[in-house]
Amino acid sequence: AEVSTQSTGEQKKYDEAIACFTTAIECAIVKKEHFGDDLHQALRRAKKRKLNFEEEKRMAEEVELQTLLNKLLIDDLERRKSSDESDDVVDAEEPSQLESKYTNHLDTLNNMFAQLDDRRKKRDVPDFLCGKISFEIMKDPVITPSGVTYERANLEEHLQRVGHFDPLTREPLKREQLVPNLAMREVIEDFLENNPWAEYY
Repeated sequence: AEVSTQSTGEQKKYDEAIACFTTAIECAIVKKEHFGDDLHQALRRAKKRKLNFEEEKRMAEEVELQTLLNKLLIDDLERRKSSDESDDVVDAEEPSQLESKYTNHLDTLNNMFAQLDDRRKKRDVPDFLCGKISFEIMKDPVITPSGVTYERANLEEHLQRVGHFDPLTREPLKREQLVPNLAMREVIEDFLENNPWAEYY
């Protein structure tokens, strides 16, 4: 219970940090103040640490589950062996057959968990695949004359609501100047194809 409480407390700290950085960025946009990429980087770091924390917790739960299932199989084997020895059961399996059967069960179980190793690895979305405004993986990346890539929808909203300038460089910018970043889109599509979990983070 104490570990669970600590886990919940740590989760809450990450959520609060993310909320604070998000609010600070929104205030800066409204007041048209420029802090470079500092706030954005701080928010990305907070989100990444939260994700790493969740991954560590998930991996620990998987290891605990694997250990429990192994123990249950071994305990069941011992119970079956004791039962076969004490009872006059007609269809009782030979000890060697029983051992072989449960060894196969254990091998199958542990092989299944071994195949999940990739899912156990810490999942990480590279910063360069994320939009500078939403901090989420871009779906329609566009590049500005300043060379900065943004998610189209977020940048167009910025241009409409905040002003006609690049959010990071503060250079004048109009919607007509945005160019699809096809190379980045291809990289993102390839990343998502190989890491389908990323769409949910």
